[in-house]
Amino acid sequence: MNWQVMFNLELAKEAIPKILEGLPYTLALSLVGFALGTVGGFFVALLRMSQLSPLRYLAMVHISLMRGIPLMVLLFFIYFGLPFMGLELDAISASIIAFTLMSSAYISEIIRSSLSAIDKGQWEAARSLGLKTSVIYRKVIIPQAIRIAVPPLSNVLLDMVKSTSLTAMITVPELFNKAKIVGGAKSDYMTVYICVALIYWAICTLYALGQVQLEKKLTVY
Repeated sequence: MNWQVMFNLELAKEAIPKILEGLPYTLALSLVGFALGTVGGFFVALLRMSQLSPLRYLAMVHISLMRGIPLMVLLFFIYFGLPFMGLELDAISASIIAFTLMSSAYISEIIRSSLSAIDKGQWEAARSLGLKTSVIYRKVIIPQAIRIAVPPLSNVLLDMVKSTSLTAMITVPELFNKAKIVGGAKSDYMTVYICVALIYWAICTLYALGQVQLEKKLTVY
């Protein structure tokens, strides 16, 4: 087999720096979307656990809707559909909103299950000390729930890193978008796609290593 057909090393050396021009967008979209999704997911989880039926059903509808709609469809709706309703957003803002909405649904279920996993005796012991609910959450429940939530939350973050490639469809100049441009200019998509795949792999590997270190610190805590 002629490996030059599959992977051109000289082109890879030339293409990687150009592809990496999209790295800041990939990192920013994934991290900002994940951070906002975590904040939103926490409040959705609280609504999901509420004893008030309207709030609980509202959270359930959000979770069901966001988990049932493909991210590409949501991106297209926000970027191409909202202008028909008089709300026009640039590609970066549309991507962040889509990532936040989608991730908040998954993260809310992770947070809810993590909070529910804390033994009820923790609540009873904290209440017996006369602590307020807000203090119990902040000082007792959440620190323990974080240790449980870290592995699945890391999976959400890794998925978001890879999902940033979809934003190329709405002109965000991230890694995959840059790879498409280089591949088209050089008429060799296979080489640049292998390069961008390796870059995504490297990013996810670094994040995974960070997860391991965070788990170790939390375990010691």
